[in-house]
Amino acid sequence: MPRSHYDVVIAGAGHNGLVAAAYLAGAGRRVLVLERLGHVGGLAVSARAFPGVDARLSRYSYLVSLLPSKIVKELGLQLDLRRRRFSSYTPAGGTGLLVDNEDAARTAASFEAVTGGRRDLDAWERFYAMTAHVARRVAPTLLDPLPGRTDLRGIVGDDEAWRDLFERPIGQVVDERFADDTVRGVVLTDALIGTFADPAADLLANRCFLYHVIGDGTGDWNVPVGGMGAVTAELADVARRRGAEIRTGAEVLAVDPATGEVTFREAPDGAEHVVTGGKVLANLPPAVLARLLGETPETPEGAQLKINMVLSRLPRLRDPAVTPAEAFSGTFHINESRDQLAAAYAQAAAGRVPDLPPAEVYCHSLTDPSILGPELRAAGAQTMTLFGLHMPARLFTDPAAKREALDRTLASIDSVLAEPIGDCLLRAPSGEPCLEVKTPLDLERDAGLPGGHIFHRDLSWPYGEEDGEEDGPGGHGPWGVETAHERVLLCGAGARRGGGVSGIPGHNAAMAVLTSAG
Repeated sequence: MPRSHYDVVIAGAGHNGLVAAAYLAGAGRRVLVLERLGHVGGLAVSARAFPGVDARLSRYSYLVSLLPSKIVKELGLQLDLRRRRFSSYTPAGGTGLLVDNEDAARTAASFEAVTGGRRDLDAWERFYAMTAHVARRVAPTLLDPLPGRTDLRGIVGDDEAWRDLFERPIGQVVDERFADDTVRGVVLTDALIGTFADPAADLLANRCFLYHVIGDGTGDWNVPVGGMGAVTAELADVARRRGAEIRTGAEVLAVDPATGEVTFREAPDGAEHVVTGGKVLANLPPAVLARLLGETPETPEGAQLKINMVLSRLPRLRDPAVTPAEAFSGTFHINESRDQLAAAYAQAAAGRVPDLPPAEVYCHSLTDPSILGPELRAAGAQTMTLFGLHMPARLFTDPAAKREALDRTLASIDSVLAEPIGDCLLRAPSGEPCLEVKTPLDLERDAGLPGGHIFHRDLSWPYGEEDGEEDGPGGHGPWGVETAHERVLLCGAGARRGGGVSGIPGHNAAMAVLTSAG
């Protein structure tokens, strides 16, 4: 049995809770982490999703961008995060737009083939030079006390960048800067990951875009060797070595904000226990925390379709100038032009599964073959993860919509390939194709995410309110993790500067505890 009193009780052993536990235990605090599931890691886990198939998929979260190197260094994390040479490939008719991080001439030739000139390439280089500047300025602030809006604008130090990324809808900015519909869409996808918004009118898309381009000051999206589970397993090991106590199969039932009492039910016997924390850190969606506090929860809505696959081989492309290994090792964009994104958004907003769902896929095994067993590697098998856009939870209240979304998404993939993706799916020993589909409602049921929202709720600006105005959801106070209750802090994605696999809210909640203690 755990002791009855701890300096800090953390609800949830996802990556942010583990980061907080590692920092706090390393500072000498008595820390207890309670996790409902039978394993640590939350959504940052690796799993053998198909019985008899030796492939460890990053089942939910899949890439690492926002995790600051400062956290990796301070916690002594032993991680191998590999940069992808090819940023992206976007089919366009019989050719495609290839962005090669190591061959500027090839990238230029690809832009020429798709757009007919250099205009959009020049605009691309100017635009991403601007986002790189913002990333270098903003990323270091994410681990400091929360700046005000005016302070952060001064840190950015570029009025044009501030206006185009923070004040004007990103869709309008992209339309002005780029001429080609395909190029516009490639830029806009970063504004729509897990976010149901109209980028031409809604600044929520700007918030999403910002977090997708500022990670660790570079914006690189890296592949964790060993899968996402390797990241959280290392965090758990570090937290335990520093003295944190982690109990799985322990579901938090209630939190008393006045006393710090945390009631939880522990497997396998279902016995209920109560412990007290000087501080209680919630690595939980704010809607879940509200229920634990006896308050009325908000109702967030996720907006994505996740399809995990194992392929017997990579599919053939229509473009003879690019190999499948090159095209699929980065982000492979599927029907994500600006106009296609707008059409899909309009249909989903009207309550319909889009006719031609926009999506993107990643083949992690091309960068990290270790996630495949030896026989699969020798046979040329590959993993494939698909992330579909504009698939809000509201579409899936009808059980038939899941099948409809899957069929239309597979047809969308097939429309840009030289052969059907179904011909490339590996079969499990049972004979079933290795294909797993997760809607927002599946994430709500399987992972406890209200509305299936992968960011717990809409992303917030990385600054605090000024003049009494609310600048978006998230925690409040000096670190952006504080709640209305002095003892209770957010340390998950729903805090300000939360979202993605970052550890930032976990770090900031730990700093809030340590600085408040003097």
